[in-house]
Amino acid sequence: MKIKAAVAYAGESGFRYEDVELEDPRPNEVLVEIKGVGVCHTDLVVRSGEASFPFPFPAVFGHEGSGIVQAVGKDVTKVKAGDHVVITFRSCETCDRCYSHDPSYCRTMPQLNFAGCRDDGSTALSNSAGALGANFFGQSSFASYAVAYESNVVKVDPAFPIEILGPLGCGIQTGAGAAMRSLKLPSGSSVLIAGGGSVGLSAVMGAAIQKCAKIILLEPIAERRELALELGATHVLDPLAAETLTEELQAIIPHGADNAIDTSGLSAVQELCLAHLATLGTLGLVGASPAGAGVPGVANSVLMAGHSIRGIVEGDSDPDTFIPQLLEHFKAGELPFDKLITTYKLDEINEAVAAQHAGECVKAVLLP
Repeated sequence: MKIKAAVAYAGESGFRYEDVELEDPRPNEVLVEIKGVGVCHTDLVVRSGEASFPFPFPAVFGHEGSGIVQAVGKDVTKVKAGDHVVITFRSCETCDRCYSHDPSYCRTMPQLNFAGCRDDGSTALSNSAGALGANFFGQSSFASYAVAYESNVVKVDPAFPIEILGPLGCGIQTGAGAAMRSLKLPSGSSVLIAGGGSVGLSAVMGAAIQKCAKIILLEPIAERRELALELGATHVLDPLAAETLTEELQAIIPHGADNAIDTSGLSAVQELCLAHLATLGTLGLVGASPAGAGVPGVANSVLMAGHSIRGIVEGDSDPDTFIPQLLEHFKAGELPFDKLITTYKLDEINEAVAAQHAGECVKAVLLP
């Protein structure tokens, strides 16, 4: 079928909005009409060619899609035409990690989400020049329609606004999950969160749900600091105010934070978090660091303080159970992620990316 998609070409910084061809769903696939799709930093890193793995170009990215099922393959039983779904990362459902409800650490996660093709090497998308790199996170949802899989669609109540639910499939579940699942922040504890993008602010909301006593956000953009206070942060600090930052942190957490979450991926910020982490505290790493970056900290300092450094993928989410939990928190007013979202038309993707990069919006959501 003919659809519209935002196509990335090698060597080009933006996207081209154009007609492409999408194959019918195969037996294990699900055809979804995309109603909204979030713009995530991962989309942009892979598009730029700066990722630590190659992706075939031209390509269609997008991995925070949400929409309405239009058709399913004969082997699909989880959803049917007409169901509202959030599309998340893909997992194999058969390895030991998937069986233990840890699908974000699926043994075949890299191949299933980043190979740019189906398992057999084919692609569901093409244009007049030939095949397109696709199947990004098992969806490639920067498009009016996408082919996904039974394992990475989560049925949701149609009472929720389907257009803005896509970021639950990655950014929001990553940040909230870091607080609620990966670190399981204890009630009454303190947490230091670096970065006030959609992942960091979702971690703030997750920490508030966990009833942390001190939720401290480091974020240079004043508007995001103000928003963080609305979302549950108890303290917000500008990390660029170097002359007062250490003094302010010591006044708030004199013995250090019980836990810290870095969403920036920047070595200097990670070191700052470690410097203000309490003994036996854990630093959760959520933001991807540049290729070649080392593990933060000096071995003896980490040893003497009993620090743990924990990598976190997708907030340790089991999407089939966690995304519905997040929606219940949203319904109760405890996870107002809609406050993070600014909508754009899909053909305005380049403007949306520029606005998000400039800090003019927290989470851009594209409406086909």
